[in-house]
Amino acid sequence: MTESSYKITRWPKAERPRERLLQHGPQALSEAELLGILLGKGTTKKTAIDVARELLDHYESLHKLFSRSPSELMRIKGIGPAKAATLSAAFELVRRVQSQKHLPKASFRRSSDVASHYLPLMRDLRKEIFKVLLLNRANRLMKEVTISEGTLEASLVHPREVFREALLEPAAGVILIHNHPSGNPTPSEEDLRITKQLVEAGRLLGIKVYDHIILAGETYRSLADDGLI
Repeated sequence: MTESSYKITRWPKAERPRERLLQHGPQALSEAELLGILLGKGTTKKTAIDVARELLDHYESLHKLFSRSPSELMRIKGIGPAKAATLSAAFELVRRVQSQKHLPKASFRRSSDVASHYLPLMRDLRKEIFKVLLLNRANRLMKEVTISEGTLEASLVHPREVFREALLEPAAGVILIHNHPSGNPTPSEEDLRITKQLVEAGRLLGIKVYDHIILAGETYRSLADDGLI
């Protein structure tokens, strides 16, 4: 075993993060200590908490750290594939818990319902993702389908791809959602053009497009609320 394996275990028991968590709860620990527990071990010259502090210093905040991919995390010395995977898995679990706490049954009756569910899941994405939510007659989510990843273009978001699953389910209606990594929820001309095309296609197929919601950081824009659908 290397020296790093023993560093924290040499601390007095009352000061060890894991023991403090078990005795006093996770709220008693700093962000670096909590991250250090996830990391498990440090390096030959640093404890896991030292590595955690470097992560927080490098990315400036826990929120910014959450948005980093495993490959980005591995740029920090002491973070290998296993630790990067552990952190990414923990961050994704947090996003999923946040997305589910408001709507445990995923019933979407208004744009704010959709935003509450999907903002935690999509606010940290670094590229545009276009999804279609298939709803039944009670406005409950039947299925979520990812249509495209990357720059939003009509060639990628074709009515055939958007409505294929809706016809198979069959769905009573759909909600379109995509994110703007820039943090600006204002719809582009292409957003509006694609929305118009899909609303018209849905009308022909007998599948209502209830809304197109653009997610951006902590905010969103509903084209239905704006009277554009």
